[in-house]
Amino acid sequence: MKHIIYFLFLFLFAAFSCEQKTSLHLAQGLLAGEPTDSSIILQSRLTASDTLVDGDIMGSSGVGRFEIAENSDFSASRFSPWMTADSTYDFILKHRVTGLKPATTYFYRLHYGVDQKQPMLSPAQKFKTNAGADLQDEFSFVVVTGMNYYHFHYGKYDSLSAYSGPDKALGFPALEAILKRRPDYFIGTGDNVYFDHPSERDFKNALKRGKAPHPGTYNGKEAVDEQGMRKKYHEQLYQPRFKNLFSEVATYWEKDDHDYRMNDADPYMDFPISHELAIKNFKEQLPVVDPAQDGPTYRTRRINKDLQLWFVEGRDYRDSNDKEPGPDKTLWGKEQLEWLKTTLLESDAAFKVLISPTPMVGPDDAYKKDNHVNTLGFSHEGDAFFSWLAEHDFLSKNFYIICGDRHWQYHAQHPSGFEEFSCGALVDNNSRAGRLAGDPNSSDPDGLIQQFYIQGTPEEASGGFLYVRNVVANPLELRFEFYDEQGSLLYQTLKTAM
Repeated sequence: MKHIIYFLFLFLFAAFSCEQKTSLHLAQGLLAGEPTDSSIILQSRLTASDTLVDGDIMGSSGVGRFEIAENSDFSASRFSPWMTADSTYDFILKHRVTGLKPATTYFYRLHYGVDQKQPMLSPAQKFKTNAGADLQDEFSFVVVTGMNYYHFHYGKYDSLSAYSGPDKALGFPALEAILKRRPDYFIGTGDNVYFDHPSERDFKNALKRGKAPHPGTYNGKEAVDEQGMRKKYHEQLYQPRFKNLFSEVATYWEKDDHDYRMNDADPYMDFPISHELAIKNFKEQLPVVDPAQDGPTYRTRRINKDLQLWFVEGRDYRDSNDKEPGPDKTLWGKEQLEWLKTTLLESDAAFKVLISPTPMVGPDDAYKKDNHVNTLGFSHEGDAFFSWLAEHDFLSKNFYIICGDRHWQYHAQHPSGFEEFSCGALVDNNSRAGRLAGDPNSSDPDGLIQQFYIQGTPEEASGGFLYVRNVVANPLELRFEFYDEQGSLLYQTLKTAM
């Protein structure tokens, strides 16, 4: 009898341990972010299930550590310290790994469990480090914005406009098209999630258009607190196409208005999400800054000998949108602007690319006052920056701008000669026709901007992405290519440098 009780105890203990073990999941996959020539930030989140439950994915306490190696069999691998996942940090595990080799593909995986005794193992993923300032190497990246989960799954203003393909459960089709391009990096310029969708405005707009409001099938709502903000990321990163893409591609991230607070938001507007919580949430949910050190989210990354990128912060330091336009009105803030000018002057890269969450050339809608294009907004600072660039001969230094925020793709030239590429919305359901130069309802009624390419009509508007790659040749090449949601090439141009 004692033997029976003993074996029953062992069986129950094993079953309990197994239940503990299998109750942990990685429903949002793993992320590699902010690659340099010697470091990477690795991230994952422990979850209580591997599916959406009531529209969210609950986190689960546990521990984990990352393993990283130069080969897929993880021989001669190294480990991060063990970390604890708990509710204070949304059950996220995040660690910056240093001491890596330039221009090297690394493999990584997560060891995780309720404790360190019997950890489970995630599938292996990979990323590539930058080559750095001393090495010539060919790199490629994609740039996106406008990843509106709500418009894709449930429609822009009514359910009839939602995506209806048989692959809908996989998420945004453009992500699969991106993966087929095999870029080294994925750059999200902001509006990575939408805190202010859906809202009462969506339902009112549907009624104005004579459409039936969305059926009550979406458990989400406008985010008004930290839990709601976190949920937007949970549902977004849960989509299989995100997980597939990020298993092979490292990421860089910026934030814009919708993943900061609300549409065209500044720090002073009345909204339940505070300025401070918005900054905290962005740094928590994405691998942007070293969690052990924090720091600003504007930064520059030397991709290789020939290419350097600048990522600017457009929400944290700006004046009120309603401040009277003038030379003292700033979107970037004094400290960031001085940093940007200093680092640009220090760079000897053949190609210099500024990646901005918002446009600097445009044109944009005339009524807006949110960015450097808008005359009611921050155009004085924008024009002064273009004058500074011209004064320091950046027209001959292969300086280009890539922007997010606008929901149409374009390639345009400022009257000063500097060119801008707008990546357009990632999702078809979130795209629109762009403003043409000379349109009286645009920020360029006099038609001073030259438009080489623009999705300027409703028929042309589509979701998609900008694909950029540098080619080591004589002369050096930087290629800009626009693709639609299905991966069809729409426009391309080639820039050269000696």
